[in-house]
Amino acid sequence: MITVLRAGPLTTVQDLGRPGWAHLGVPRSGALDAPALGLANRFVGNPDDAAGLETTLLGCTLRFAAPALVAVTGALAAIDVDQRPVERPGGCQLFEVPAGGVVDIGPAIRGVRSYLAVAGGIVVEPVLGSRSTDTLSGLGPDRLTDGAVLPVGTATGAPAVGEPARIGGEFVLGLRRGPRDDWCDLTGLFGTPYTIGPLSNRIGTRLAGTALTRAKAGELPSEGVVLGAVQVPADGRPIVFLADHPTTGGYPVIGVVDDVTPLAQARPGTTVRFRELD
Repeated sequence: MITVLRAGPLTTVQDLGRPGWAHLGVPRSGALDAPALGLANRFVGNPDDAAGLETTLLGCTLRFAAPALVAVTGALAAIDVDQRPVERPGGCQLFEVPAGGVVDIGPAIRGVRSYLAVAGGIVVEPVLGSRSTDTLSGLGPDRLTDGAVLPVGTATGAPAVGEPARIGGEFVLGLRRGPRDDWCDLTGLFGTPYTIGPLSNRIGTRLAGTALTRAKAGELPSEGVVLGAVQVPADGRPIVFLADHPTTGGYPVIGVVDDVTPLAQARPGTTVRFRELD
């Protein structure tokens, strides 16, 4: 068992989500930085889709009741085991925790979200085939609070190796137009830098910068929305939908980003540009 001593502002249980339920109004959810979670799982011998913990900006502190093999990937942050620092070369680390040991993941130095995997995985009760916390619909386990207790499964696999992705710098997002790209003037979309807004979360990344102007008046009926959809609300500033996005929306979707993974580690103020895809 793992006891949460300090939950941090938003630490959740995440696996690779529950895709395939959008027709029933259920978002896919899952780790925002799925490659980082998969890498952490491989480090401890878990399958890529095992559940781990996703921390946000300020990390968390955990006590392990039994000896455990643990890996942390994603955002660069200081890690202590029983107040002793763990070296983290290359941005990821595999380490052992003794029975009763306390692991502290500190504030993110670079990036936003860290991923902790423990050999055997976090084995909370699955909902619709996933153990992910969905912050929009409320499905899955609650977001962690101080004092929460998490069960750990039995380790079965052999640890593997891998290389973490680079975090930082300017992000360029590939975007395919449609289905409602004719509802806005997109002249400046591909040549204008945007920045990550402070109200971004697991539902979507809100962009600050030049507002897009409407090319059509009127309103649309609600339509299906997918991961990476770029919606333009009334203020004209795009929102890129992430893992906990709603399954329908009424504002025009002017395109879809082909890979939203970089946005999982993009801090407020980070520069984002769009690149048009065929």
